[in-house]
Amino acid sequence: MSKKNSFVVECHDINGNKKKVPATELYFRPSVYGVLIEDKKILLSKQWDGYDFPGGGIEKHETILDALHREFWEETGLRVEPVGLITCETSFFIMPHDRGTTNCQVIYYAVKKIFGELSTANFDEYEKTYAELPEWIDVVDAKKIKFYNSVNSVRIIQRVVNKEYAPL
Repeated sequence: MSKKNSFVVECHDINGNKKKVPATELYFRPSVYGVLIEDKKILLSKQWDGYDFPGGGIEKHETILDALHREFWEETGLRVEPVGLITCETSFFIMPHDRGTTNCQVIYYAVKKIFGELSTANFDEYEKTYAELPEWIDVVDAKKIKFYNSVNSVRIIQRVVNKEYAPL
């Protein structure tokens, strides 16, 4: 076996459980998320018994920003525009419900609302199994929230509040 085919990666699931996985079993999943803060409240997607930022996978035919617009609209009912790049990170993740293991490249943008109303009408069939109407949460309560992602969510929120991102 060549060295290239012998890599093993430690992945985590939504509960933080870890598992070593051969790299050959990973699929590549670039994804993009929007961070919307208004009046000292952040809009978060309600998922299972926790939260995440609105966003998700980038389809092969999409640009990063096309996916940001689509994902945010699907998960919230809101149209947004990016105002700054917050961070790009890697997450080796075990998807829920036997959907495989991934090498997720996660991109986070600060966004501003253009128009729309909160809705679940645009959820796909999979999202309907675990997601609920997004919620506005006080920024000061971010430390108390259970997040379903691998990034430092509190730090990302602080960076948006403090405008510590690369403006577009």
